[in-house]
Amino acid sequence: MAHALSIWLLVAGFFGAGLFNAIGTPATQSDFARWGYPRWWGRFAGGLEIMIGMTRNTSVVLYIVVMIAVVVGVDLLFFKNRFWERLMVNIGIVLVFAAFYLRFLKSP
Repeated sequence: MAHALSIWLLVAGFFGAGLFNAIGTPATQSDFARWGYPRWWGRFAGGLEIMIGMTRNTSVVLYIVVMIAVVVGVDLLFFKNRFWERLMVNIGIVLVFAAFYLRFLKSP
């Protein structure tokens, strides 16, 4: 039960983040422009996140590897641009998922 719940929380998180990036609010577009990405990059990243969220049944290992790559890439981008508030929030979310895994999903 906890495993299924954690997978669905990850799916919802990636789908929500992808939808937010794909819609492209002015603040999101200005963040991408400030980081040096072209105008279409927000829609591309949003579509990629939505696809990651929707393909969870194909291969859990591939899903986790791609998810880790996206999170690490975003964290490095935040660190490079000294965007400390968003970096701390992202690290906090990762720590919450790690604590959830260690508490409920790890085999005894």
